[in-house]
Amino acid sequence: MAQLTQYRQIIQNILTEYRDWAAGSNKIGVQECIAFDEERDHYFWFSVGWDGKQRAFGVRVYLRIENDKIWIEEDWTEQSIAHDLFETGIPAEDIVLGFHHSSKCPLTEFATA
Repeated sequence: MAQLTQYRQIIQNILTEYRDWAAGSNKIGVQECIAFDEERDHYFWFSVGWDGKQRAFGVRVYLRIENDKIWIEEDWTEQSIAHDLFETGIPAEDIVLGFHHSSKCPLTEFATA
């Protein structure tokens, strides 16, 4: 349980930092948002709004926790959130690159499931 609480806090801290950094770009009409569902362990960073007359919406990062592992389902960061998670002390075997097909996961340095 302590590990789960720690993982939740780390995820929330990282996504908050990402959102705050992106919000500094001051793109008028587009809002950087984060959403945390601790009950079901889903964590999002997304943007929403209007860029002129063009609708702006996109999920930048989507993480979930399942079976004591952090699943990265979407990651549009430049550096890769997996490395940020790893740098906080989360072991590679607890990080799953869910956006890769299961046949490719063994080719990465992270968990297979």
